[in-house]
Amino acid sequence: MISPMDDAAVPQLRATSSADAEGPLDDWLRDRRERREEAGLRRRPRTLPGRCVDLASNDYLGLSRDPRVVAAAREALDVHGAGARASRLVTGTLGIHEVLERELCELTGQPAALAFSSGYAANTGVLTALGDADTLIVSDAHAHASLVDGARLSRSPVRIARHSDVAHVAQLLAERTEPRALVVVESVYSVWGDHAPLLELAETCQKWNALLLVDEAHGIGVAGHGRGLVHELGLAGSPHVALTLTLSKALGAQGGAVLGAEALREHLVNTARPFIFDTALAPTSAAAAARAARIVREQPELSKRLHERARFVAATLGIPLARAAVQSVPLSTPELAVRAADELRARGVAVGCFRPPSVPDGISRLRITAPGNMELQELAGALETVREVLGNVSRAG
Repeated sequence: MISPMDDAAVPQLRATSSADAEGPLDDWLRDRRERREEAGLRRRPRTLPGRCVDLASNDYLGLSRDPRVVAAAREALDVHGAGARASRLVTGTLGIHEVLERELCELTGQPAALAFSSGYAANTGVLTALGDADTLIVSDAHAHASLVDGARLSRSPVRIARHSDVAHVAQLLAERTEPRALVVVESVYSVWGDHAPLLELAETCQKWNALLLVDEAHGIGVAGHGRGLVHELGLAGSPHVALTLTLSKALGAQGGAVLGAEALREHLVNTARPFIFDTALAPTSAAAAARAARIVREQPELSKRLHERARFVAATLGIPLARAAVQSVPLSTPELAVRAADELRARGVAVGCFRPPSVPDGISRLRITAPGNMELQELAGALETVREVLGNVSRAG
């Protein structure tokens, strides 16, 4: 039996937990904070102002506020409650999860899908479930942090391929001694907006008996009339190709998924720790994403509108057009990028601010996304403010 706390011990415990007490890591934490400040790399979570033109979010198609998507989430809330209440393997699998997985298969053309609580969890889950000492992972140099972390956690040997260099991937696969191999890429890269050479990579993986794992986080809702780059290129259902994706960008919800062969899904159910030990995706998010996936499939004009606005952004700001939702404006230093983003926010326009080490090429930039449902007049006004601020910052810098 645990004894109640002695009254004499209470003052001592309170003293050690006071704001003035020094913890064991305080000196180290202060040093790291000062280094970030000196390098202009300190990040701060900030609440988006109520009256603000949002050119920073990942809600590429504006579906997070679509009445149909909101209604689906509300209905799931009424039926299932606020949370799934358990992991998928206990009591957390709800009918809406199965609906979501079917809708994702319909959207992407894949035979099977497994939903995770986030895109990050999907990427770490699939790589740790497939990786081991006998599986080489060949990862593109610009792969997302979740793919990098998944590769590290997998305990697999990892080789980094030069960005979108198919010949280098082939070389690494040819030199391998491991019996199995995974090639890890994104379909559409978020920094440059370039497309991976998926046809050539798929052919290379087939030749060397490797699995091509494609993260469609920035491809779903954007490429292939919204159905993703893998679907656009006719690779859907290929035995040498599997997908991951997030539900929190073009689908306007939250969560992630892995899609591929039924055997892959079965393996993940039994071995993917972020699936087995995590509480299931909230039913509201699952329902919202399922409805959004159907909307994207049935209304390909949504992605067309997105690309129209992307072209408008690039033309107005005089920057190269990226074949993606995100357009970026490079700036010479992290300080200038932060200054521009802060001034824009103060003037009612939110833009993304990405700087090292978040960008693989080491170039700080503003990232601008115009949702497909944004009216051109509103967008034009916001971009005029962006042009003014960029001019001011450039002259002052």
